[in-house]
Amino acid sequence: MSEQGLQAAQRKMRDAGVAQQAIDVFTHYYRALEEGATGLIPEDTIEPLTRIDSIEDVEVSEEDARRALSQTVLIKLNGGLGTSMGMPKAKSLLPVRGGKSFLDLLVDQVMAARARYGVSLPLVFMDSFRTSEDTLAALAAHPGIEVDGLPLDFIQNREPKLRADDLTPVQWPANPELEWCPPGHGDIYTALLASGVLDALLERGFRYAMTSNSDNLGAAPSARIAGWFAASGAPYAAELCRRTPADVKGGHLAVRKDDGRIILRDTAQTPPEEMHYFTDQFRHPFFHTNNLWFDLEVLRDTLRERDGVLGLPLIKNAKTVDPADRSSTPVIQLECAMGAAIEAFEGATAIEVPRSRFQPVKTTNDLLLVRSDVYEVDEEGLLVQVPQEACTIDLDPAYFKTIQDFDARFPNGAPSLRGARSLTVRGDWTFGAGVVVTGEAVIKDDGAPGVIADGARI
Repeated sequence: MSEQGLQAAQRKMRDAGVAQQAIDVFTHYYRALEEGATGLIPEDTIEPLTRIDSIEDVEVSEEDARRALSQTVLIKLNGGLGTSMGMPKAKSLLPVRGGKSFLDLLVDQVMAARARYGVSLPLVFMDSFRTSEDTLAALAAHPGIEVDGLPLDFIQNREPKLRADDLTPVQWPANPELEWCPPGHGDIYTALLASGVLDALLERGFRYAMTSNSDNLGAAPSARIAGWFAASGAPYAAELCRRTPADVKGGHLAVRKDDGRIILRDTAQTPPEEMHYFTDQFRHPFFHTNNLWFDLEVLRDTLRERDGVLGLPLIKNAKTVDPADRSSTPVIQLECAMGAAIEAFEGATAIEVPRSRFQPVKTTNDLLLVRSDVYEVDEEGLLVQVPQEACTIDLDPAYFKTIQDFDARFPNGAPSLRGARSLTVRGDWTFGAGVVVTGEAVIKDDGAPGVIADGARI
């Protein structure tokens, strides 16, 4: 741990053209790491957040909702490549329904909201240096989506991965791109400021931002939530859903004992010996959707007061420089979570929303469900779940993990899952056309590749 290590990292960032605001934020976290910060939030330092208002119980007039939405920008986090599913480009370009990608459906949602409420509702993506080109090319197929004077994207910052042994920037000549990492999606606030997009939005009369992950098709524009947020006067708000046993790994909000602030705690911030508290759905009854609302004016003023550094809690992420090679050099990535900003704003709050606003696709298990007849897409581009309870999917990761393997084994599309409670597949199976799954279906490994016949009922 040395001043030389920090200086080398700062120099590397400057040479790569990284914005000074991002270098300042990196410096803040580097010094915190040197001082021994772990980012851990022990259970005895917090009180569970157990009571919040529900959007279902809030009264918002149509006019108030429309007025608030007219001052809102929709920002989608779009820096991920979908590498966990073997994708070499932006995950949002993955086809999910009827040949339409996440991006296509997001555009449909925005255009429907514009038409319904008569608002401009800008759609802006926070891309990474790996996703921007592909994303902008795909958006070119949607004339009319751009709002005059505003860009369609801004670029997430990047920072050096640090050697775990001495905190100097790692060198990896075999693939220099792997020497860099994103600073976590908490970089959205720094990137909005450094890119000039924050000032551009405020100059054009936009007051509120709603942001979410681009792979969450449930996080559509909501005039009702916009109206509630504007009326609340809060500087910042998070959308929460009630936890089920399937959500125990998701981050949650809590109240910090020493100052009464609401904070976010993720798995990486929980001491390993206290994970039983973290995963207790009754102790911590809500999970954090990463659908967030914030006041752009308050954000600008707060960043100015703090010289561009919000000071969000550090997430110390231990990796190897090549994620695919566990024998490669151990590194530390300095990250922060977007949702952690809830503690940076006095008066920040949260609202319970329906589960329909949380429909992420993280694995091919999720993708199969979204592509199936469990969901329909309505005229506003929203995924609507047809059965009361969705089927639980568990595909053999040895044969279905990547999108290439997945598509090869479902050449005729997804089977019917509307009447199923669960589907478990073990082994190498290819599904024919018109397959119908019902009840609790299990397909066992026969030790050799197999075919589910056309029209089969499982």
